[in-house]
Amino acid sequence: MTWSKAALGTEVRDHYGQTEHGMIIVNGRHDDVRTEVRPGSMGQPLPGFSCAVLHDDRDEPTAAGTPGRIAVDMTASPLAHFTGYHGDPDTTRRFTPDGRWWLTGDGGYADADENYFFSARDDDVIIMAGYRIGPFDVESVLVTHDQVSEATVIGVPDELRGEVIEAFVVLRDPSRGTEELAGELQQLVKDKFAAHAYPRRVHFVDALPKTPSGKVQRYLLRQQRAETATPSSRGTQPDSPG
Repeated sequence: MTWSKAALGTEVRDHYGQTEHGMIIVNGRHDDVRTEVRPGSMGQPLPGFSCAVLHDDRDEPTAAGTPGRIAVDMTASPLAHFTGYHGDPDTTRRFTPDGRWWLTGDGGYADADENYFFSARDDDVIIMAGYRIGPFDVESVLVTHDQVSEATVIGVPDELRGEVIEAFVVLRDPSRGTEELAGELQQLVKDKFAAHAYPRRVHFVDALPKTPSGKVQRYLLRQQRAETATPSSRGTQPDSPG
């Protein structure tokens, strides 16, 4: 987004949607809904939809800035027409028991002006020593390093903290995958995001596993790490998971 504004003279207006509903939250262009783009925000609920961020442990909206589960209020969303999956006997599995909230399966937060920010899929969220960490936040810092082409992070089991973060990094020049560079990336996360959220190990890989549409499949990396008997040292280059 920063590059687009500097190089092309125009800003990227991010949107958020799902197959079940189409676009739900947008940085709209029409004069009636156009607002200033907040860095990192996917926008505000589209007219016809009402959204909220729910607590992790109960189906009630959080306070502004508090992370939780992004949901659609079906009782206040006249354009939300989805009622269930064809041929699925458990057709309400993505709704709260009272039917009010559609649970998107994504985590994030909203500010006081109803600008929504994506954090991660619910099953990708990392819980470390009581901290709830979205992979996207750490990855967004890692890719700012001039040697990094792509990066993703996962949580791996840890006896003391519950989970710790490990990073899988694709470099522009694979020969630069050293202990020193791993240390630079760890420090970058400490400086630009949070001291507790740095990756305990950095794996330099040739490629990341992705779906045909280009989404990183973190669960495959988690499976790979679970099957690895001896964790790789942070500067070594394991076989590519791709």
